[in-house]
Formats: sequence, structure tokens, C-alpha cells
Amino acid sequence: MSQSVETTDQVIKATLVKTGKYLTFTLNEEEYGIGILKVKEIIGMMPITSVPRTPEFVKGVVNLRGKVIPVMDLRLKFDMGEIPYTERTCIIVVEIESDATIVLIGIVVDAVSEVLNISEEEIEDAPQFGTSLDTNYILGMAKMEGGVKILLDIDKVLSQEEVTQIEDVA
Repeated sequence: MSQSVETTDQVIKATLVKTGKYLTFTLNEEEYGIGILKVKEIIGMMPITSVPRTPEFVKGVVNLRGKVIPVMDLRLKFDMGEIPYTERTCIIVVEIESDATIVLIGIVVDAVSEVLNISEEEIEDAPQFGTSLDTNYILGMAKMEGGVKILLDIDKVLSQEEVTQIEDVA
């Protein structure tokens, strides 16, 4: 009986985490979303200082009001290929939880779209692609008019090792 209650509690918590406001953005003509509570700010592209010996998807660091913030290109992290930045390209500064610490990281996206309030009924679990493809960074799929938005669990987009590497950059 207690196992059934625990399972129900887990389902309720998972639903509560998924329902809410999301900042949506485009990458490679696909729509993605990040929970608005993870977003600290959105800034236009600015000079990025590259740092040697970092992963390819780490573009470098920026000085944001006196604070050095590492920046990664989400297109490169997702193996989408690099494209030239445009006037719509921007950096979303997000908070990532890592080993009981919070790390600010900038993510470069093609364009920010809008903030949407997404309800439980509109969210489905991420499809399973078998054991060879890790999709634990996908929080769910939001069924919206005109298509599907991929909701990201930004805390899981980077592995613990990658977060540590990026922390060292800053």
C-alpha cells in the first residue's frame, strides 16, 4: 500500500514540476521551452571571450555587469551544427543546479519566442527511443496548436562532469 502512495506522490510531483510558465525559443527551426523559474535574464549577443581547452559547445565567457558567466551554444551541444549569429540570436542566462550549488550559465539560442503558460493536459512524456539515446534532459513534449514544443530540464542538459568543466571556466 505504501508503495502505491509513494508512486502517486511521485506522479503528482512530476506533474506539478511540468505545469507552469515556459520561456520558448527556437533552435534549428524547432521550438523548445525552459521553465521560467530557471531563467534569470535574456541578453542580446555580446562579445564572448573564448577559453582554450573547453568542450566545443562552450563558446567562452561574458562579463555581465562585473560577473563572469560561461556561455555555451545549445545548437552545438545538441549536434545541430554551427550557424552565423543573427540579430535575433541571443543568450539566455539560466540557473543550473549542480551538487547543491547553483551555477549561472548563458545558453546561445537562435531566437527567443514567447512565455507560455503550459498546463498538464498539454504535456506528454518524452518518447522513448530505446536504450541507445539518452533523453532524460527532456522534461516533456508540449502539444500546442501548430506543433510540439520540446520542454527541457535545463539541469540535465549538461552532465555533472560538463557542469564542473564549465564552472572551472568561470
